[in-house]
Amino acid sequence: MIDSSIFHKLGEYAALNKNDVVLDGGAGFGFLTQFLARRCKKVVAVEKDKKIVKVLNDQLRAFGNVTIIEGDLLKVLLPDFNKVISIPPYYLSSRLIPWLFLHKFDCAILLLQRAFAERLSARVDSEAYGWLSVITQYNANIDLLDKVISEKFYPKPEVDSVIVRISPRVSPQFKVARPKLFNLFAKQLFTNRNKKLVNSIHPFLKNRYKFSKLDTDKFLSVFSFREKRVRKLLAKDFGELINALPK
Repeated sequence: MIDSSIFHKLGEYAALNKNDVVLDGGAGFGFLTQFLARRCKKVVAVEKDKKIVKVLNDQLRAFGNVTIIEGDLLKVLLPDFNKVISIPPYYLSSRLIPWLFLHKFDCAILLLQRAFAERLSARVDSEAYGWLSVITQYNANIDLLDKVISEKFYPKPEVDSVIVRISPRVSPQFKVARPKLFNLFAKQLFTNRNKKLVNSIHPFLKNRYKFSKLDTDKFLSVFSFREKRVRKLLAKDFGELINALPK
């Protein structure tokens, strides 16, 4: 990111203040990290590349409120944080979103590839609607904010980006007892998004619970949406299914 005005927008959308502990995942050379460190209580900066971490340590030596962690953001042990402000690498996005929902935070302001961001808020039966849409809409409210053109980056990517605000739901529309299984379940079913539910769900039930085809038919018999195709299922439909599965 070569336009520092974007950093100001990220901070404004996060309502950044001196009490915040901010996670900066994929900190890179620390330009955003420095901006955050001047405006919040503490920054947890995570970077995987060992060579870049050396530069990051030099760049941030003057900031006593920055904790630099070397490693994979999705695997390292993190201190508590209440906000996420980050420009993550594009390749990380599809794994970052489910990971975020396993943590407690007030809001996340992310700069994401535009086409990917649109998947998070996609409506049922649209081309962009998928498993990420389901788990995101269960866990949070999504706002697609400012478009960021590719010229704002160096090297220039081939796609535009958008600032996304993710606000965890205080009271989800429905309750899921097993969030990790819910994520896995939605992802599995959407591998056959155009199939009817009975045909898409059976491989999952067979592998995990040893269900026969008869068992699957019996399991689905109580659901009013059993004849729908996966792409037409609401997030709450996935919730009903996962909550009805054997413990």
